[in-house]
Amino acid sequence: MLLGLLLLFAPAESDLDPAKPPRVVAKEAPGDGLLREAKGLRYGQRFFEAAALYRRYLGEFEGSGRASEARFWLAATLEQDQRWDEAAAAYTDFLTRHPDERMLGKEARLNRLRCWGIRQGQAPGATPGLVAALNDEVPEVQIAAALQLAKTRDSRAIETLQKGLALPTQAEACRLALMSLGAKPLPQAPSANRFLVLRIREKGKKDPVTIRLALSLARAMENYLSDEQIAQARRKGIELGNLSDRAASLPKGSLLFSVEDGKSDITVTVE
Repeated sequence: MLLGLLLLFAPAESDLDPAKPPRVVAKEAPGDGLLREAKGLRYGQRFFEAAALYRRYLGEFEGSGRASEARFWLAATLEQDQRWDEAAAAYTDFLTRHPDERMLGKEARLNRLRCWGIRQGQAPGATPGLVAALNDEVPEVQIAAALQLAKTRDSRAIETLQKGLALPTQAEACRLALMSLGAKPLPQAPSANRFLVLRIREKGKKDPVTIRLALSLARAMENYLSDEQIAQARRKGIELGNLSDRAASLPKGSLLFSVEDGKSDITVTVE
């Protein structure tokens, strides 16, 4: 009996072994349970209930570090529930309150365009929002807006659609949209003579290493970046898999991005 009690209250093996770090149980932050429940409801397609929980979280934990996450998923949940006007307003609220959220920010802008596209001619802010997005800093967002406007034969999309012909992944959609508008797709200047130029400066070395990549080989960029630099690029909103399109739309000499880690810093330009 005594032995049984000793075993029952004996410390775990890892607690006795000084070579093993003690087990740390992470304490759940206030409100995390609400977000977890909202996510489960969203996955279960119970969108109305999920949206209510996201709103409750934002009401009770507005100052938390996960407020931006909750606000984005509130908008996405409303979109999944086909509450287009509410979703567009929620995406706008997210973008206004969290302008530094680059990755989610781009996603929010694209999703908002989809909501506005569905509501063209019905919601007052839909078409003006799409027209304003033609001047977005991200070419992908510009083209998405133009493609939505083309669905209602809005000629204001034509200029952006012509530019989109130069982007390999968007060219065919832009060509078809232009034809639907009765506009002739204009030949684009070839981008074959453009290169992505990487300048890698290792810490402690004076001269950088220069590497030139054809746009068609842009996907090989990740081979020259460390995991830390790749993560840093993504935090900055840089889509490494879509560099060829972005480079084709920029003037020569433009800086695409720069990253660094403890061993080197890298700049990538269009030349």
